[in-house]
Amino acid sequence: MLDLHALAKAQVAREPFPYLAVSHALDEVSLARVSRDFPAIRQPGVFPLSDLQYGEAFAGLIEEIRSPEFTALVAEKFDIDLAGRPMMITVRGQCQARDGRIHTDSKDKLVTGLLYLNDADWRPQGGRLRLLRDGRDLESTIAEIPPDGGNLVLFRRTENSWHGHEPFEGPRRYIMFNWLRSDAALAKNVSRHKISAAFKRLGVGDGY
Repeated sequence: MLDLHALAKAQVAREPFPYLAVSHALDEVSLARVSRDFPAIRQPGVFPLSDLQYGEAFAGLIEEIRSPEFTALVAEKFDIDLAGRPMMITVRGQCQARDGRIHTDSKDKLVTGLLYLNDADWRPQGGRLRLLRDGRDLESTIAEIPPDGGNLVLFRRTENSWHGHEPFEGPRRYIMFNWLRSDAALAKNVSRHKISAAFKRLGVGDGY
């Protein structure tokens, strides 16, 4: 389902941090199938894949994201050795107004990817991912990626890999996948997401 040819052709911007974006990394037919099989998520927050139930097409997409071919291509694009690095996959289905605050991602992460699974045409101004020049101003935009279904963005985590988005409330679907530094980092991050997800299901805030 993933258009690896389009990813291979995508140009990596190097400043102020390495990133790339691919429009329509999923075709319309694949997007419709995956959307149909997307897990039922009614709370805001990011949920570990292991805590979710989903259908066959969504499972197939996850296997493609986990594939050695996909990892090797990402490693080549960002000139980084990802062989043997663990991958963490999490899923968002709903957004709340407090989401999207500017951050760089944790030092445990080497490369972050986001594959959006919304409708093919995202109309709201809020919820559009912005890659930024600094950590203070959402207007310091170097690139804006609307979360149109099938859009893919990847970036290498650095000390200045700032990103965020304007507030939005409502359905906002994506799969996030991170290559992490170690198995210990994977265990720590998955545990944190599991605890946070448990709090959200109880309606007790974020947990973190």
